[in-house]
Amino acid sequence: MNVMYYVGKFDEATWNLLAAIGITASSMRETQSGVAGVQQNITYKRELFPGDTVEIRSHMVSIGERKMTFVHEMRDAQRDEVCAVCELTAVHMDRATRRSSPFPLKVRSRAEELIAG
Repeated sequence: MNVMYYVGKFDEATWNLLAAIGITASSMRETQSGVAGVQQNITYKRELFPGDTVEIRSHMVSIGERKMTFVHEMRDAQRDEVCAVCELTAVHMDRATRRSSPFPLKVRSRAEELIAG
């Protein structure tokens, strides 16, 4: 699998994690907000091949007023082996002003619950 595959799977996992804390495409449209990735670090540990069963496990690391950090682990599900790890830092944005803005309190609360887990 090439780098594009890994990044694409991590992007899909990000959308699922954001939805779990209350940030969805529809909520961002309604509030004219967004989430911008500002740093992404990927560590490749083992190659995946076509036909491998892939599982992504995600967890929140931290959330502040405007910034959050989370991690995705890409695993070979049959071997239960970590193949790649992606750590991301993202900022909540006001799409009208194109500047960072505070996360809604409900989003922060839900993310903090996932961190405390």
